[in-house]
Amino acid sequence: MARRKLWIDNVTENKDLSGKTYIVTGANSGVGLETTRQLIKQGAHVVMACRRVKAGQKVAEEFKSLTGSFDVMRLDLADLSSVREFVKNFLSRYDQLHGLDCNAGMVSMGRDVTRTKDGFEMSIGVSYFGHFLLTESLLDILKKSAPSRIVLLSSCVHAGRPDNRPYVHLDDLNYDKREFNAMNAYSEAKVANVLYALELSNRLKGTNVSTFSVHPGWARSNFGKENVFMRIISPIMAPFIRSMTDSNEESAQTSLHCLISDQAVKHSGEYFSQSSVLYRDKECKDGGWPLATPNPHAKDMKVAKELVSKTYKLVGLH
Repeated sequence: MARRKLWIDNVTENKDLSGKTYIVTGANSGVGLETTRQLIKQGAHVVMACRRVKAGQKVAEEFKSLTGSFDVMRLDLADLSSVREFVKNFLSRYDQLHGLDCNAGMVSMGRDVTRTKDGFEMSIGVSYFGHFLLTESLLDILKKSAPSRIVLLSSCVHAGRPDNRPYVHLDDLNYDKREFNAMNAYSEAKVANVLYALELSNRLKGTNVSTFSVHPGWARSNFGKENVFMRIISPIMAPFIRSMTDSNEESAQTSLHCLISDQAVKHSGEYFSQSSVLYRDKECKDGGWPLATPNPHAKDMKVAKELVSKTYKLVGLH
């Protein structure tokens, strides 16, 4: 039986976004590229925040015939000084921001821990710490531009399985003491993003700024293809890949729903998911907008607040 795939409705797909400004990180490929394409198609101005600016400029040529507009700016989430420089440049050019799509991510599949320029474990450093500094640094303009929205990319892996639910190790977020495990590190980073969206929603009550964490699906993008594991498994999976995975356009639907749907704002702080064969909990496989996470560690507000408090210090905000 064909797998159900969630898709934005006609009202959302045809909403006029003229005059709206968005930031999409990792906008030069995969899910970020398709999210950007749809926003521009509907008239928005999108700042494409890319580590590889030339790659962003090259793909942006596709958008020149669309209704909206774009700007390509450099952002390396593995370097907090780059995040600060991006924010400085953005605020010097723009006086409004209606949506921040924290789409970029990184999975390090090596046997040994790799670190960002600031010493964070790479997966959580890019997915969580870099986006945390970016988001916190842009909260004032998001509040000023309200109604506005923040989307944080998580993954179905944050849910784990019934007998093994991942959680953030507040005493060792960056594998300074623990034995490194790449998949555990990636899962923990995605739990952190669900917790951050939850905490942000609570903190931003009354501001008309909505927050969401998102699983886009198992996208057929270039994500992770530089890793040995992905290179090995891809030929094995090739005969089944189309039925099990999602196109980048399909994977962009959940982010788009959270960024522009009138329905999404009723569920600020919640987790949204495309359907996915990767869930270990049967009730999650059809996805949901929103979907109740089966991981109790991903909905603990006390832990969320502790994580945010600790992160403030680690990224140099306090």
